[in-house]
Amino acid sequence: MFLLQFRNELWKLFGKKRTYIGFVMFLLAQNVIALVFRYTHASRPMQRMLEAGGQVAEHYISALTIATIMLVPSAAFLLPLYVALIGGDLVAKEAEDGTLRMILCRPVSRVRLLMVKFLAGVVFSFLLVAALGVFGLAFSRMHFHWGGLFVWMPEQSIFSLFDPGTGLSRYLAGHLMLVSEAASIMCLAFMFSCFNIKPAAATILALSFVFVSFIMEHIPYFKDYQNWFFTHHLNLWQLVFAETVPWWRILQSLSLLAGFNATFLTIGVAAFQVRDIKS
Repeated sequence: MFLLQFRNELWKLFGKKRTYIGFVMFLLAQNVIALVFRYTHASRPMQRMLEAGGQVAEHYISALTIATIMLVPSAAFLLPLYVALIGGDLVAKEAEDGTLRMILCRPVSRVRLLMVKFLAGVVFSFLLVAALGVFGLAFSRMHFHWGGLFVWMPEQSIFSLFDPGTGLSRYLAGHLMLVSEAASIMCLAFMFSCFNIKPAAATILALSFVFVSFIMEHIPYFKDYQNWFFTHHLNLWQLVFAETVPWWRILQSLSLLAGFNATFLTIGVAAFQVRDIKS
């Protein structure tokens, strides 16, 4: 019965047009970025940087490198927006449409209903990240050759060069880790969605939480307290691109994100349990 409910929830989720906004925007944005890199001189600073280090620039200005460059702003700004949009809709939209009361008339507990919706949101988060990776690599490959991977992430003190095989494995591993960011922000929006508020308000509250954490994390005087900020641990996927992967930091961030998500989910369930569904 649980699997049947889960399947029906997925049908409802992917039957809505708004579910596909993120997929379409990733497709358009990454195609435009790839075209700009291909037909302008945007890659010249990267070329000079590589040549100054004694590297053959043409080998590393490749599909993998361009796809990874596109990944950073997409993961920082676009991905949180679209997963928060869906997370904020999962419960609040049903209440706004007046269908939640009818659903709760059935012999299904509120906790079970929330778990089904939450898992549907996790599936959406995974598919959106997968689309981000596939679109980025596909459009980059249309305009650039297959070569090594060059990664420069100053904020994480990462400057790495990989051969094509290792670069592809790091690219895939980065997206696997990126699922934790998408699912965590979705869970945050899902928590607000369990309150008696509109879907748009749930989405805005989740994004506000993320942006406030981001702002505080980047205040220089708060550098010693970075481990306390939610967004600091969302960036764990970037660590996969280091020459030597700091697995202890990745496991630390994953465990803390699991704690954040358990807290968000517990608060959301508790708030939904005491709600009086009137319409």
